Amino acid sequence: MKEENKPMNDAIDHLNKIEGNVGNLANTDLKKLPKPIRYFGYFMMGFFSVGILLIIVLNWLK
Repeated sequence: MKEENKPMNDAIDHLNKIEGNVGNLANTDLKKLPKPIRYFGYFMMGFFSVGILLIIVLNWLK
């Protein structure tokens, strides 16, 4: 186990295993998700990005 993934102590490791916590989300491969969930995520990220840009542009034009 890498040093960065080691739990602080055995109690924290046990708690993480019981709760199903992932040690490091940076290593998650998003390409392995089912297509509907992946496309929904792409849609939401695009929707929020376009929305934020639209708000910035509309406020700038006022």
